[in-house]
Amino acid sequence: MSRIARLSIIFASALFVGAPVATAQAKDKVKVGFIGPLTGGVSANGLGGRNSADLAVKLRNAHAKTKYEYELVVLDDECKPNVAVQVATKMAADKEIVAAATHYCSATAIATVDVYHKFGFPIIVWGAVLPDITYRAKYAEVHRVNGTMINQNDANAELISKIGFKNVAVIHDTTDYGKGHNEYFSKAFAKLGGKIVGTFGVTADQQDFTAELTQIKALNPEVIYFGGLTPIGVRIRSQMDKLGIKAVFDGTSGIVSDAFIQGLGPLAEGSLAFREGAPTEKLPGGKFFMENYAAQKYDNPPEAYGAFSFAAMDLILDSIEKVGPDRKKVIQELANVKERDSIVGKVTFDDHGQNTVAVITKYVVQDGKFVEWDDSEYATGKRKLPGQK
Repeated sequence: MSRIARLSIIFASALFVGAPVATAQAKDKVKVGFIGPLTGGVSANGLGGRNSADLAVKLRNAHAKTKYEYELVVLDDECKPNVAVQVATKMAADKEIVAAATHYCSATAIATVDVYHKFGFPIIVWGAVLPDITYRAKYAEVHRVNGTMINQNDANAELISKIGFKNVAVIHDTTDYGKGHNEYFSKAFAKLGGKIVGTFGVTADQQDFTAELTQIKALNPEVIYFGGLTPIGVRIRSQMDKLGIKAVFDGTSGIVSDAFIQGLGPLAEGSLAFREGAPTEKLPGGKFFMENYAAQKYDNPPEAYGAFSFAAMDLILDSIEKVGPDRKKVIQELANVKERDSIVGKVTFDDHGQNTVAVITKYVVQDGKFVEWDDSEYATGKRKLPGQK
């Protein structure tokens, strides 16, 4: 029986009785953790990730054959590296917490890997995309279920080139996340014969981009590539309009969020973005996940990485069920994850704990929604991006 079929049966049985199935004998309680940005500019992604991890725990607790009763411990990293180190230390130092699904923001994920290694605390990253998180060091404790920004930027450069754009200006935040996107996109675009006409670093909390955008306007790029997250992406796109800049706004997975469209309204139209993995509704367990998420009536949508958070927590719970609530044994078990079914597809961790997510989804905002590029009217030529021939 596939994992999706098994999970469907578990959830159906829970709905039938209206509550987690009672057992004759009380189960031992086991704590697992979740860390993400629950406040701040990208909190929508963190709340969606938290809810998704919570759903995985609820489904597991609903099944009579589950060996343990799981409790989810949730901490807020605020998408700030200094805060992330504090909460990661707090969680890893708590010996009652066996393992955790951690981090949407690359800046927080890379800041905390040494902490998890120091405490021998197994984690699975559920949303951060900087390659160094898994590849800078070979820490047995660190795993990632989503992909990295390398393939994402290869796909981005390929689409831009295919459309016919040759000149791109880059704006990136100066965190590790933004600098990584700048590096990988610029390399990929140059290999395809494209020209980066200017590169501008901005701080993650910057409000006014008039100086940078005025310089960019003089360079007359066809595309402005943005390596950063939703809050400053909204500001930059808004200020592009005020300065009369007609270039295509080309973003990363960091803007694939309902908050980006809500923050910009009609100005979001035609923006590009790229994310590893298929759209949630097209994932192997996408329908199962969305139906059960909706049944819980959470206040926030799962957002782009919710399914990955669910998959990360589900893998953690699988490991504990198999080897017990022992950190060392869980680390050993996660090292053996090969071709494991999950709602996001097969998961295989390489010798650095990195799952390979081959599919990259290309998005364009059309009529207030992120639409797959290949399904859009822009791809068919019915609509045109600014400057598109």
